[in-house]
Amino acid sequence: MNKWYIEKGPESDVVISSRVRLARNFKEYPFPHKTTPELQKDIVEKTKDALFSGNQNMTEAFKFVNFATLDMIDKAEYMEKHIVSKELLESNRYSGILLSEDEQISIMINEEDHLRIQCLAPGMQLSKAWEICNSLDDLLAEKIDFAWDESIGYLTSCPTNIGTAIRGSVMLHLPALSMTGYIKPVLEALGKLGVAVRGLYGENTEASGNMFQLSNQVTLGKSEEDILLSINNIALQIIEQERALRQEIKKQNKYRLEDMVYRSYGILKNARILDNVETLKRLSDLRLGVDLGIISDIDVTDISEMMLLTQPAGLQKKTGRLLKAEERDTCRADLVRSMMNKNAQ
Repeated sequence: MNKWYIEKGPESDVVISSRVRLARNFKEYPFPHKTTPELQKDIVEKTKDALFSGNQNMTEAFKFVNFATLDMIDKAEYMEKHIVSKELLESNRYSGILLSEDEQISIMINEEDHLRIQCLAPGMQLSKAWEICNSLDDLLAEKIDFAWDESIGYLTSCPTNIGTAIRGSVMLHLPALSMTGYIKPVLEALGKLGVAVRGLYGENTEASGNMFQLSNQVTLGKSEEDILLSINNIALQIIEQERALRQEIKKQNKYRLEDMVYRSYGILKNARILDNVETLKRLSDLRLGVDLGIISDIDVTDISEMMLLTQPAGLQKKTGRLLKAEERDTCRADLVRSMMNKNAQ
């Protein structure tokens, strides 16, 4: 079965992925930072039972990944795939994830909240991601009594998540806005609209490869549908701005644009050393070239796969051994060169 992140989706020339995440807590337990290891294990077992008990379809569709048994590379690879958060990666709590076979749906257990129900989808598909999350939330709620207040809504560890406890986000590739400098006023306007903008791996990470993650900041006082509609509409406006700027750059600076794209194309096909930052930058240029029809022998799904496989944990997992920084740079270049030349044949 193909993984969700190497599939195309609607508006995929600008939108890399959509995500919906729900925070939930057991009513009878303290929040995770106040729980003992025994309670943490109990929460894990009760969540597994709520999903699997008497449901053969779920038993076949999901697996449980015990974070206590994983080494740091395996854990980091899950973060690079956007399946788990940096907080879960660094947590010393007894934790784990329930993960679908295509890795599109996951339930983080004992992160900041007892449960983080998440669905990812390629391209602009917030509605689809919400439908899947909502169905899974309903299924779990049949057996788990969630912490809920009639006047407020769902109770969460962080006050910014109370209410619907939903986060909707889209990952956008915005090279034209970045190149022209228009990204700065756009980001300032988004902050005034209550939209958080983060980097490739969420909070406190940089927008490497011209990737920006947009998500709602407000979860209280609005319905889930209204929150997601707002993010969707804002994203559509940014998509149109990005597309218009791409065409303007192509019209006004055709040769300079093509030179940038082909330089990155040549480097990716021939380089012997590539660090992570340069790789993401070059792949961003390449993706822009593919989306504008400048490059025709590579598909954006290949670029998405290269972006994932060349991250530090993914690279070490593929080679099957721990790598020093210098080794990672040469192995990364070898991998990219192999994939680029294979696709060009």
